[in-house]
Amino acid sequence: MTSSESYTIGLAGNPNVGKSTVFNALTGMKQHTGNWTGKTVSTAFGKYAFNGNMYTLVDLPGIYSLDADSPEEEIAGDYLLTGGADAVIVVCDATCLERNLNLLFQIMEITPNTVLCLNLIDEAKKKNIKIDINKLEEILHIPVVPCCARNKKGLHNLAKATEKICKEKNTTKFKIQFPDCIEKIINKIISSFPKTDYLSRYDALEIIKKSTPENLENYSPKVKAALKELYAEIDTSPLELIKSSYILTAEKIAEKILTLEENYNKSDRILDKYLTGKYTSLPIMLALLFLVLWITVSGANYPSQLIYNGLFKIEDYLTEFFIFNNLPSWLHGVLVLGVYRVLAWVVSVMLPPMAIFFPLFTLLEDFGYLPRVAFNLDNNFEKSGSSGKQALTMCMGLGCNAVGVTECRIINSPRERIIAILTNNFMPCNGRFPTLIAITAMFFGGMALTAPWDGLFSAVVLSIVIVSGVIITFIMSKILSKTMLKGIPSSFALEMPPYRPPQIGRVIVRSIFDRTLFVLGRAVVVAAPAGLIIWIMANVHVGENTILAICADFLNPFASLFGMDGIILLAFILGFPANEIVVPIMIMAYTGCGALIDYESLESLKTLFVNCGWTIQTAVSVLIFTLCHWPCSTTCLTVKKETGSFKWTLLSFLLPTVSGFILCFIVNIIFKLAALI
Repeated sequence: MTSSESYTIGLAGNPNVGKSTVFNALTGMKQHTGNWTGKTVSTAFGKYAFNGNMYTLVDLPGIYSLDADSPEEEIAGDYLLTGGADAVIVVCDATCLERNLNLLFQIMEITPNTVLCLNLIDEAKKKNIKIDINKLEEILHIPVVPCCARNKKGLHNLAKATEKICKEKNTTKFKIQFPDCIEKIINKIISSFPKTDYLSRYDALEIIKKSTPENLENYSPKVKAALKELYAEIDTSPLELIKSSYILTAEKIAEKILTLEENYNKSDRILDKYLTGKYTSLPIMLALLFLVLWITVSGANYPSQLIYNGLFKIEDYLTEFFIFNNLPSWLHGVLVLGVYRVLAWVVSVMLPPMAIFFPLFTLLEDFGYLPRVAFNLDNNFEKSGSSGKQALTMCMGLGCNAVGVTECRIINSPRERIIAILTNNFMPCNGRFPTLIAITAMFFGGMALTAPWDGLFSAVVLSIVIVSGVIITFIMSKILSKTMLKGIPSSFALEMPPYRPPQIGRVIVRSIFDRTLFVLGRAVVVAAPAGLIIWIMANVHVGENTILAICADFLNPFASLFGMDGIILLAFILGFPANEIVVPIMIMAYTGCGALIDYESLESLKTLFVNCGWTIQTAVSVLIFTLCHWPCSTTCLTVKKETGSFKWTLLSFLLPTVSGFILCFIVNIIFKLAALI
């Protein structure tokens, strides 16, 4: 079927209003994602057909305002101003409509072809929030459509209202009534331009917003005179007066169309009393962290072993293929024992925990808890000279530092975004979990525990390591904000969304495809050549020793300064493509095997390490260096992509590395002094 007409629709809204749910419900699978030209901000485009017409839906970034304080706001404003859309659907949360109206007002100033999608209307009814839809339409002079996008209710009416406004256009424009001094200057600025150079009311407002007493020389004489007149009348910034007008208008509209019961939001307030309480928020955060880690560690063991067995069974078939076809043994070593075996290790160790961890955190995000984490830690980050939103990026860094770096896009301030990117590696990703768990279990009592208590023990130790990483993050953020990234911490509007039941099916699908497989794909790409290099180093001899042994001997004097040996340091270096292979490389080097091998039990592995000179001091140093060392190659590539700078990428590499060496050196000195006492 061919469409008789086609239209482009912008989809806008605050974060956490269900905008993506509306987008997915309308477009189904006919969508794709990408970055805006020259920006790291990603967006989605999709198509849907309605009454024989085709509509292209452009999912604009979730923002609170069109005032360009962030790349997201700049993109949304530029797109709407250029007239790229025939109409705009503004999605608002029916449970907190008043604070969502600010963005709606700004968009209506740009285009009258606006449709208000009142999403989550079912939750509003559960909370006994009554909205007079007809009265709201009468006030705003635009279509208002109540929806429940997650259940696909009201979407037909939304598509119908959008079709009508695209074809008939909306000639009645709602106007915010600003203070008389602002209104007078708006008219003067508009009249100062020739009729051939039409200046809209929105354009005049933007001139007023961006003006300061210091930059008036940048404007034409008439505009300059008008702005001088304005500054002579007011004792505050024009921007504050304009923002206040939006807030007052939203309050007046809410009084006319909303009916709220006295305890309409009682359950949310009760939850917030504990989840954001002064004395309860921290224990609850730690308990949830422990729970997520315990589920991840315990739940990943069986599928990890299953994948491991399956992939290494395939290795047996590949070996048989090489033998059957009489192919050279060196080729089998390079491709099977080198490239394939490293890939098998990375996939079997990395996939299960990520497939558990990311959905768990996304469920907490959908429930509405993660924004509370940022709220709870905001004061600590402010004291460190950074943004409270960094708490969210740290959380995602626990799953994968590359994802954590990407999530730093939510931080508006470029300075604070760089701080968050540079310090994200202090959060141990799940690629480092196997090393942390193994070393802890072998040298700090974990072997004395039996299932299921071994999983609990590992989760406790991981929680302690992660808390240590958070403390180091605060310290390094403070150092950066006082040195090369000086500045005053910015304030930010943090949406505290209502608590709502997570959509488990959608969360699992989104987490696996958008995060787990994306990160795994990057890791596989860099792990394959690493497998080749490791095999060559372990099998090519120079004299009586392999290249691997020669390199380890060369590094040994340097590594000993930090309580480690050359093999340990070399394993971390060769583990640059993927942290999961650090311990297997140690085993391979200690045993003299030419390929990665696994050990039957932690007890036999501990015996190997102790026979090779490991002590408690060595184990502590390895734990510290696992927490603080260079990012993996996937994270480095992501930092380069997000910052576009080799300088920041290099610093993100050096910062944790230097920190790790300093901490290990201090620990080494302490142990040596203790031995002398």
